Amino acid sequence: NVEKHFGELCQIFAGYVRKTARLRDKADLLVNEIYAYAATETPNLKVGLKNFADEFSRLQDYRQAEVDRLEAKVVEPLKCYGAIVKLKRDDLKATLTAKNREAKQLSQLERTRQRNPSDLHIIVSYISSYYEEYF
Repeated sequence: NVEKHFGELCQIFAGYVRKTARLRDKADLLVNEIYAYAATETPNLKVGLKNFADEFSRLQDYRQAEVDRLEAKVVEPLKCYGAIVKLKRDDLKATLTAKNREAKQLSQLERTRQRNPSDLHIIVSYISSYYEEYF
């Protein structure tokens, strides 16, 4: 459950970061076009357009800082957390498998003891194989 939701959050944040970065790229194109248009206009309009383009470019610098912060502080930790959850899940699965296998062997040993309590050779072989495997 956690892995699914953190994966979704990571994908959504990564998509948001990519779209914000694309918006920054489009804004840079817009600033370049405004500069090109300003070069063909009268001096007063030229100054106004260049001032507007400069301010708009500064806004995009803040947007780039937002993209960098989101990438570093949100997306990367979420990606790392996903890998940690996967490793822990695999570790838990291996532990449970070993526990179940051990319980099965102990139940086989108990059945053997109940069937043939006097046959020590079989009982000792079960016990020795158990200790070899787990200790």
